[in-house]
Parts: sequence; structure tokens; C-alpha cells
Amino acid sequence: MKTITVYTTTQCPYCVMVKNFLTDQNIPFKEVNVEINPEIMNQLVQKTGQFGVPQTEVDGQWIVGFDPKSMMTALERI
Repeated sequence: MKTITVYTTTQCPYCVMVKNFLTDQNIPFKEVNVEINPEIMNQLVQKTGQFGVPQTEVDGQWIVGFDPKSMMTALERI
């Protein structure tokens, strides 16, 4: 089973789009709201060099923003 984690904030419209896309595809995922734990955001910036959300990790592969094509490609590779 693939591990998918979506890093989000409360007011991010693209975060909602990623979550809706995964839900519509019946793909289970874990959501981590970085507003609740800013230390997690610091860890994300160190890993990816990106400050924005959403950031989605698919078994170690990172996708920044709402990019359904890259998400599906990452899911097919694993």
C-alpha cells in the first residue's frame, strides 16, 4: 500500500483541491495541517526547499502544489 501524506493549511484552496482529487480517486491519504504544528513546516522546508502548501509525499516522492498528473504518475510508479 502506498503511503500518501498531504501537508496543508486551513485556508489553502489548492490543499482542498488535492484532498478532493485524492478522495474522488478513492486514494487514501493522511493529512497533516502545518498550521497546527509549525515545526513540521520547518521540516518540510528543509526536505523540499519549498515554503508553500500543499505538498504531497507519495512514498518519498514530493509533489508541490495541485498537480494531478504528477500525483497519478507517482502513484503508478510505486
